[in-house]
Amino acid sequence: MSHPIPPLADALANADLLFDRAALESAIAGMGRDIDAALDGERAVFLTVMNGALVFAGQLALAIRTDLEFDYVHATRYRGATEGHELHWLREPAVPLQGRTVLLADDILDEGHTLKAVRDDCLRRGAKRVLIATLCRKRHDRVAGGIASDFNGVELPDRYVFGYGMDYHEQGRNLPGIYALRE
Repeated sequence: MSHPIPPLADALANADLLFDRAALESAIAGMGRDIDAALDGERAVFLTVMNGALVFAGQLALAIRTDLEFDYVHATRYRGATEGHELHWLREPAVPLQGRTVLLADDILDEGHTLKAVRDDCLRRGAKRVLIATLCRKRHDRVAGGIASDFNGVELPDRYVFGYGMDYHEQGRNLPGIYALRE
């Protein structure tokens, strides 16, 4: 039996606005400047993790002055009875990564298992370095080993968040702010 998905309006009525659009745009602009400094003129592969990073990645790309080559990935992890976190590609990178710097853009660093798997796959494909840019990072100690953002916009409490690309049961990705459900 499937359970009905609660309406987005109910979630918004029980949520706090953590960051509005202006605050997020300001954070993203600062990230763009920091990324330009890190790239130092090098043309990187800008790899967006779909679907969540779509809103953030588009704005981040416009905040970066260095020329970029664009691609995207869509991956999911299988969590079955077996150990490990196998990555299942819905869409693999099409641009060759051998010897390139990859700028991996994702919406959130929460536990980081999928982000770590995508980063590791880029390195396996021969990327010389992978820089990770996340719109937000949750404050907790459950992050997968060896994964961290090189560039991050805002810090979030350890709560269920949605908006600005992140979904509430596949709803609300286009909200112009980041919301957190009240506990």
